[in-house]
Amino acid sequence: MTTSDALILGLLQGLTEFLPVSSSGHLVLVQNYLGMTEPELMFGVAVHMGTLAAIFVVFFREIAAAFSGFFRLLPRLVPGRVETPLSQDPGAALALWIIVGSVPTAIIGLAIHRHAESIYASVPLVAALLMVTGLILLATKFARQGKDEPAAMRLWQALVIGTAQGLAVLPGISRSGATIATGLFCGLTRETAARYSFVLSLPAVMGALLLEVLDAQAPGTAQLPALLAGAFMAAVTGWLALTLLLKVVRRGGLWMFAPYCLLLGAGVLAGRAW
Repeated sequence: MTTSDALILGLLQGLTEFLPVSSSGHLVLVQNYLGMTEPELMFGVAVHMGTLAAIFVVFFREIAAAFSGFFRLLPRLVPGRVETPLSQDPGAALALWIIVGSVPTAIIGLAIHRHAESIYASVPLVAALLMVTGLILLATKFARQGKDEPAAMRLWQALVIGTAQGLAVLPGISRSGATIATGLFCGLTRETAARYSFVLSLPAVMGALLLEVLDAQAPGTAQLPALLAGAFMAAVTGWLALTLLLKVVRRGGLWMFAPYCLLLGAGVLAGRAW
């Protein structure tokens, strides 16, 4: 892989990883229509580390609060040890909902992963799922502004959002779009839905990253420039895309990405039929 190829794929990964348009779906389409072979596993690790860095930069406060809250959460497992309601400890509450939401994500993700090769090889399926993403995003235009903050979340909300994240393993289903939209439908505020969506993604992304690292071979010296270029591009564009998306969600504009997904999916299906 050349450095220019790495920059192109890093740019694509950074933009589509966070904008609700499905990064995996776009990578499948780009590789198919431009005749690009599937990137090496080590390159996938590099660009995912770039987008992971963007999440840590943007959501540092939430991540730090959840990390410290996790240790305050442990004594609550012992009856009678803690009398303070969970609703009065936002950090511990966020840690709990990350754990709860990650359970259905892991179960569904592992089940779908077994069929990943055939799923990712189907361009029509990717196109159809992009249109499903478009419909989900369009539905958020009619979602009422919720009231629930992280500390006021309930078990069923975390489970439903985690389920949406698990289904987003399918190429064409946007992880950010599906989880933020589901959070809105479950009654969360726009801000909470967006922030919980990305903090919840960390265990899933790091788990997938670990599997890729275990499967990948150590890069040679000649590969390092392309890997570093791809990771840097993914980090910078990911930070920009994530910052933009948060502003859009706060204004209730998540649905504005729907026409793009619908038109892209329909265009790909029409092109295949033609």
